[in-house]
Amino acid sequence: MTASSTEVDAVEEIDYEGLGASTPLHINMIAGALAGVSEHAVMFPVDVVRTRMQVLAAAPAATYSGVAEAFSRISTAEGARALWRGVTSVILGAGPAHALYFGTYEAVKELTGGNNEGHQFASTAFAGASATIVSDAFMNPFDVIKQRMQMHGTVHRSVFRCASTVYQQEGLRAFYVSYPTTLTMTVPFTAVQFSVYEWAKKVLNPSDNYSPLAHAIAGGFSGAVGAAVTNPLDVAKTLLQTRGTSTDATIRNASGMFEAFRIIKQREGMKGFARGLAPRVLTYMPSNALCWLSYEGFRFFLNERNKAL
Repeated sequence: MTASSTEVDAVEEIDYEGLGASTPLHINMIAGALAGVSEHAVMFPVDVVRTRMQVLAAAPAATYSGVAEAFSRISTAEGARALWRGVTSVILGAGPAHALYFGTYEAVKELTGGNNEGHQFASTAFAGASATIVSDAFMNPFDVIKQRMQMHGTVHRSVFRCASTVYQQEGLRAFYVSYPTTLTMTVPFTAVQFSVYEWAKKVLNPSDNYSPLAHAIAGGFSGAVGAAVTNPLDVAKTLLQTRGTSTDATIRNASGMFEAFRIIKQREGMKGFARGLAPRVLTYMPSNALCWLSYEGFRFFLNERNKAL
């Protein structure tokens, strides 16, 4: 290798290593928005299956024994379009929410020393938790609408009509009744995810140069770990977000996370908290891989273009 090519390689690695600290906030936010839309849109059909498998007291026609069966029955009985119902809500919410998410993450990580040498677990965990508090405050209503439209037998075909109906029948509280549970789930999920991602990225790619494969593997692994750890909270969140459609009076009047836990434990025991585990992991592993691959890629190329202007 010639001296000039060595110098070029060194410059490329330094450029990427300094990306977190030197990249403008607006580039982090644009990259995050693009990554968020890519992540959620691609994996949306699996998310539909997860929602349906987590709903308690579902009609026999909406009870599935596995992921493959759920896909087959939904496609056959309702058509392939049913697997995409509610995706508009995700697209409308995911872009801005992920812009806030990654913008907050990078800013807090830099302020708390997360870009320093070594594995800065405390900094990345705190930055991830801060990011999810901000983004979930924006995204929670869109998530409620999405899950209402994903359910078996839903009458909702329009995001705006669904939002209007929920507001008229249940009030503004319906959009945020699950927010404390969402935070209780997503704060540890994000802390675990970011910590595992940063660790795995440094193990797989110690030189910290731009490596799409390393970002994808680290992202997929961190997503699977985070999803498995927080699945019980996701079951409780689904119960709260879909309670308004239930014919079960106890579920319909559930007012918070602890009551949701009590209902799940009472009805199904500890196994109830594993509802939807397989599709949740199957959703988060590839979607997280795609999210981090997209985010790191968009951020790298946007930053390079910005410096060239």
